[in-house]
Amino acid sequence: MSDMHSVSEIRPHSAESLTFAEQEVLERAVAKIVLIGELVGVSADQMILLLESGLTVSELLEYLGARTEQITRKRAPMEVCGERPKGD
Repeated sequence: MSDMHSVSEIRPHSAESLTFAEQEVLERAVAKIVLIGELVGVSADQMILLLESGLTVSELLEYLGARTEQITRKRAPMEVCGERPKGD
């Protein structure tokens, strides 16, 4: 998450109308999306490229959700719940 991009760097005109509080909320939301991306193997730079190529934010979130489901299905159900199977 070291590569945080400010909203104004991405779209200079859209950030001008945000209040300070809205800017903070947006930055926290972006940080959370970046964290989820990292957890499922998608870097911040890859997400930026996807968005620049025409993917909407909604579509990006769907994609990350699908990746999360794929990873979750690969794990044993007990591991997902934070429990280890008996005997380990």
